[in-house]
Amino acid sequence: MLGALNLKAKCGVFILSNERRIASLTPCAGRCSTVFGDLVCRGCRRFSHEVIHWNQYSAEQHAAVWNRLDAQLDQILVPMLPHANLVHVEGFIQSKRVRLRPNASRGRKLYHALKLCEKNRHFTDDSGLGIHYKQVRPLWDEFERRVLALANASYDLAFVRAKGIRYHLLQGKIEIEKI
Repeated sequence: MLGALNLKAKCGVFILSNERRIASLTPCAGRCSTVFGDLVCRGCRRFSHEVIHWNQYSAEQHAAVWNRLDAQLDQILVPMLPHANLVHVEGFIQSKRVRLRPNASRGRKLYHALKLCEKNRHFTDDSGLGIHYKQVRPLWDEFERRVLALANASYDLAFVRAKGIRYHLLQGKIEIEKI
């Protein structure tokens, strides 16, 4: 009973509250591969530095990461599941108590429905994905292959950009020192 009660300070006075703190959403899929040295997590597809610093990020930094990840899911899953009924998918993932950000993309919703079906293929008929249960595993495997390739390419592009910016900044510094 006391575990659910929190003390809240109001005008210097502590009051009891029954409010429970709900953990913030994170892209974590519970299969982090960055601990093994991957630069892009095979589970959530965040960059290793994003995994490490996630709890220190601002709301804007969180949003930027979520937006990139959702764009990747949209790019990969929406074409792979052309017969999905989004209204049905939303009802399905809600019935399974999956928490989503209010602005979760179509691809994010499809991802969670497919992930549920991958864990239990008996859910497939109720998922709204428009696929047969025998398609789940091959579809999941192909999705993971494609989205990880896209995430790695995204990381490589970010690294190339950063290296180029550093090079140009250093070149500017060298030019200034010559003057």
